Parts: sequence; structure tokens; C-alpha cells
Amino acid sequence: MSTSTRHNPNTPRPRSPWWRRLGLAALLVVLGGGLAWLDQRGAREAQPVPTDSAGEPDYYLEEARMTRFDAQGKAYQRLESPRLVHTPSDDVIRSETPHGYLIDGQQREWQITGDSGRLSRGGEKLVIDGNARLVQPERAWSLETPTLHYDNRDAHAWSDTTAVLRQHNQQMRGERFDAWLDEDRMRLTDNVQGRLPPQPEDQGS
Repeated sequence: MSTSTRHNPNTPRPRSPWWRRLGLAALLVVLGGGLAWLDQRGAREAQPVPTDSAGEPDYYLEEARMTRFDAQGKAYQRLESPRLVHTPSDDVIRSETPHGYLIDGQQREWQITGDSGRLSRGGEKLVIDGNARLVQPERAWSLETPTLHYDNRDAHAWSDTTAVLRQHNQQMRGERFDAWLDEDRMRLTDNVQGRLPPQPEDQGS
């Protein structure tokens, strides 16, 4: 003979201890705060997608370092920039405050800087805009001009804007500048003006 007990629905169920309920509430508060912090951090770190008149970019790189190589595997151009932006509509890479080097046939590095830069035609054509500067690696002459162009196929750098050429204490100015890096040859033309430092007088004269 067996007996069974039935639960009386009116009988109150035992309640969880107060410390369990408090611990569960604290856990929910901690999880909620952590999720809110992650959301705020993501909102702070999100950067606006750069736009350009040429169209919407398909990618951009921050704190970028780029090196280009020729068909023989030799580096011919290095460029560093806080941000590089590529627009597929015109296949141009735009850079902010670029700092880089043009490497000639003798593996000498000609330094270039400016406010902005544009790379096109597979990286063969480079334009530096705003305070453009080109520095020769050995003779230490430097060129300053608003806009500097460079064509890698001919290792030819030129400017159609007013250019100032400096070397030590000497300075020359012209309306056009050309330099052929592989030949280490430069030319300043159109309304050329120069300034030489005063020479010390001969003590015997």
C-alpha cells in the first residue's frame, strides 16, 4: 500500500535568500554599465567616412606607409601620410600632408613634402599641392613651389608655378622649374631672379 502527498497550491514557496537577489541585481547593473561604456567608446572611435568631389572612396588608410616598386622589383617611391584615400571613379589616391621620397636610378632619395598629394596613373604621376618642397639628396639644394608635378616614367619633376631654388645662402626664383632626377639636372626659366650673399671684401684691396 502506497501513499502519496499532493502539493497544496496555497502553501507559500520558499523565497530565495536576500543575498542572492541582491547579487543578481548587482550583476545586471554591471552588465548594463559595461554595454553602455562599449557603445560610447565605439561612438568616440568611429571616424567619418571621407568624401571627395571625385566620388565616394572605396577605401582609406590611416597612418599609412606606402612603397611602390617597378617591374624589376626596385623601389621607386615611398610615401607616408596620416590618411590615404582612394576614389575608384578616377582611380586616384589622395594623401594628407604627405612626406616621401622619390628614388632615382642611382637609388638616391629625393625628399618631397606638401600639404596634400594626388597619385594617379598607377602611381606613376604624382602631384604635390600647397607648400610643395623637393630636396636634392647630395648637393642639398631645395625647391619650394605651390604645386609640384612628378612623372616616374621620365624621372621628371616640374612646376608651372613660381619656384624658389635655395642652396646654402644662395636663392633663385623663376616662373618654371624642371628637374630630371636620373640625370641630376635642373633648369629654372622665365623671369629668373637671383640673390647671392655678400662676399667678404679683399683685405688687400
